[in-house]
Amino acid sequence: MSHEPRPGTVVSCTLLVTALVAGATACGSDGNPLSSRPYDATDQISFNVSGGDAEKADPDRPLEVRAEDSDERITDVTALDATGRYVAGELSADGRRWHSTEPLAADARYTVRVSTENEDGASGRRVLTFDTGRPTAKKRLTVTFGPGAGTYGVGRPVTAELSQPIKDPAQRAVVERALKVDAKPAVQGGWHWVDDRTLHYRPKDYWPAHATVHVHSNLDGIKVGGRLWGGKAKDVRLTIGDRVIAVTDASSHSLTLYRNGEEVKKIPVTTGKPGFETRNGVKVVLGKEYFVRMRGTTVGIAEGSSESYDLPVYYATRVTWSGEYVHAAPWSVGSQGSANVSHGCVGMSTSNAEWFFDNVREGDIVQVVNSQGGTMETFGNGFGDWNLDWKKWREGSALTGGEQKTQEDTSRLQPAAA
Repeated sequence: MSHEPRPGTVVSCTLLVTALVAGATACGSDGNPLSSRPYDATDQISFNVSGGDAEKADPDRPLEVRAEDSDERITDVTALDATGRYVAGELSADGRRWHSTEPLAADARYTVRVSTENEDGASGRRVLTFDTGRPTAKKRLTVTFGPGAGTYGVGRPVTAELSQPIKDPAQRAVVERALKVDAKPAVQGGWHWVDDRTLHYRPKDYWPAHATVHVHSNLDGIKVGGRLWGGKAKDVRLTIGDRVIAVTDASSHSLTLYRNGEEVKKIPVTTGKPGFETRNGVKVVLGKEYFVRMRGTTVGIAEGSSESYDLPVYYATRVTWSGEYVHAAPWSVGSQGSANVSHGCVGMSTSNAEWFFDNVREGDIVQVVNSQGGTMETFGNGFGDWNLDWKKWREGSALTGGEQKTQEDTSRLQPAAA
């Protein structure tokens, strides 16, 4: 059957690695074929996509490399586009077939490097280039990363907001695989689908102090599914500050702030009283407000009831969207350090609240222990992401295994199960 493309059509991009002819390789002076340089395998590899604009590869089709002779095996394949994005691939157990496991980008130029070896140990090498066609889709999926550029505490997850919902597991895998988080020093981390439009990324443990984090997307030009293609996304670069963890012990009525593992200050506090217990668990500082007017009606307390309140509050550090703060509570100084009398917030003296306000930043950790309340919600009321153990976190990934390897690792040979 002819492999010539029909004029004017979009064709699949397939590489055929044919049998390496016996005796085609030169041996070194010692007679050992492994000591010789790899020969140019140009004549042994056929490529059915020409470099002409009229015959571009179909980005919907997988890239494929085959060894046609049983004496040959593929030893290495790398494929990347002009922007440096690698294509992940998988090698068959017998080493005779490699295929891409993620979509190609549309309207892109790819460079493919193929290495082979025959049963005598002689190696061959070929470098090929090809272009992919333009997408015909009208719908684009865009991504907005958060937070914005800046310096954050070790607990701030990275967020990705999609322009439209993605429900199909295969499409989710395409999206997730294209969203990259590169940290220095490197961390073990992964994405978790919060809902159909939102993903969070966090390390297994907190970010290392003073790390740098680069968040970017390789989704542009990638087919997600149907007529939906990935669009452009703005990169985000973050800096992580000191490792600041404030532990509130509701039973001892104290908050202890640690910086880079060292205790800095212990503050007497009051937490939620019976019926209004402060949530246990790890919370993340969401922001700081010098002045907040707090009303009981915002947390479901009827106006005019015995629990109703309407107070001016200063030095308020927010840890949940529903209104839990660490803040100045001069009216409860007599109970701070000895009793829990608040409606769920962590209250302290004005001077201590000002000190705390000045010594924490967005993304720092506030952990509550030994409260009679429930546990901080994982999602929807702030960043309770750290209250999921690593195994549960990985279960929220659309990718098998749930962990992200480095981009170059996933682009090289990934043996398939025999």
